[in-house]
Amino acid sequence: MLATNIYPWLTFYQRKGRDFEANLESSIEEIKQSGADSLEPILSTSEKTNQLADVLIEQGIAMVSAYVNSKLHESQDVQESIDTVLKLTSIVQTRMGTKIIVTNPCPIRWGGPENKTDDQIKRQGESLTILGEALSKDGLTLTYHNHDPELRLAGREFHHMLASTDPRYVKFCLDSHWIFRGSGNSNVALYDVIKLYGDRIVELHVRQSQDGVWTETLGEGDIDYPYLAKTLDEMGIRPLVTVEQAVEENSPNTMDALSAHKISHANARAVFARFL
Repeated sequence: MLATNIYPWLTFYQRKGRDFEANLESSIEEIKQSGADSLEPILSTSEKTNQLADVLIEQGIAMVSAYVNSKLHESQDVQESIDTVLKLTSIVQTRMGTKIIVTNPCPIRWGGPENKTDDQIKRQGESLTILGEALSKDGLTLTYHNHDPELRLAGREFHHMLASTDPRYVKFCLDSHWIFRGSGNSNVALYDVIKLYGDRIVELHVRQSQDGVWTETLGEGDIDYPYLAKTLDEMGIRPLVTVEQAVEENSPNTMDALSAHKISHANARAVFARFL
């Protein structure tokens, strides 16, 4: 089972001036043609979640995992955020048989320089365990996901989300490139994280770059993915592999979404064959 996250598709569509949701049937057909077995969407509303489920069922694409943001660092937001996650994940579990829920606790401001206080970080960790326990009662697995801001200030937010939470209820979605980038483009940091938290990894997000800039396709580059796959295998870690080969401002611009993803998914199948 090879999954693709919806985020990279949005970035490819955006730079071509296309709206992924304008013709959802056509967009999902491209995902099917790309060679992915499962789509990991970003859940937002009940209406959009049900619309997406309709199209995925019609076209025979699975949804083994789903990504949903949560806001857990302010006490006034915690319960509403948990209730929203539970409502949306109940839909995909019932309709799609989804098993893994990936959450990234929101920053104070997306793209902003603000750092959470110790009290906010502690509240967020406590709330993650509460959310994970609630999801586990429904047979779902919660996995913590980070971007690069969580690795600021010696990675105090990132490490607390794994060091303080109950490993029975909060697992880890290793996003290899966000760890790499958030640590100053460091493979050393990436493998230290695997050593520290490998037993929590249930999902792997993969993206490649050249000299720190995201490439259009998953292949050779800054991160040695064959070695990473070998390392995980030797540790007995067998994650759901999710391709997230997005593009950014300085990425090469030579391919459309479908062409690039066909290459990325074929390469991912070769590199991660032991997990698929």
